[in-house]
Amino acid sequence: MVNREGVTQVRIDLPVKRIGLISDTHIPSRGKALPRRIRYVFQKVQLILHAGDIVEMSVLNELRRLAPVEAVAGNMDPAPLHICLGRKKLIRVGRVKIGLVHGDGGFGGALERARKAFSGYDPQVIVFGHSHRPYCREEEGIWLINPGSAVDPRWEPGPSCGLLTIEGDSIQGQIIYL
Repeated sequence: MVNREGVTQVRIDLPVKRIGLISDTHIPSRGKALPRRIRYVFQKVQLILHAGDIVEMSVLNELRRLAPVEAVAGNMDPAPLHICLGRKKLIRVGRVKIGLVHGDGGFGGALERARKAFSGYDPQVIVFGHSHRPYCREEEGIWLINPGSAVDPRWEPGPSCGLLTIEGDSIQGQIIYL
């Protein structure tokens, strides 16, 4: 269901404790394939969230071999992905609300744009991308997580992804360098 603010709301009715987080894969424009280590890192996840700049649907199809996938389109994604995926999702996993957005809109400010995208929705977690820079902090009761880029790390020591662990009301985010 998409509301007037353009937020697609999704409910996951599967038992989910570990969620793989990925963004900015840019395949094939900036990388030929997902790093092999992704399969290892995501082997025990029950859900994968992709925060945009996917570029080709084949990336999501590959991730779906590991676990169900929810994704949003980013600024580098073609129109068919925008139509298919949308730009913002609010995903309910048990009692936890997770905002998923790319966060584009100019140089810098992806974190602020991601927060603003879910103003009034009270998520416990916001997953975003765009900057290719990993970020994982709890601020004012909200986990803000950018998994970085799994393919094109730019100013970082290497490609990265993230993990989100949910145990009842306890939430823990983590960045993994690949």
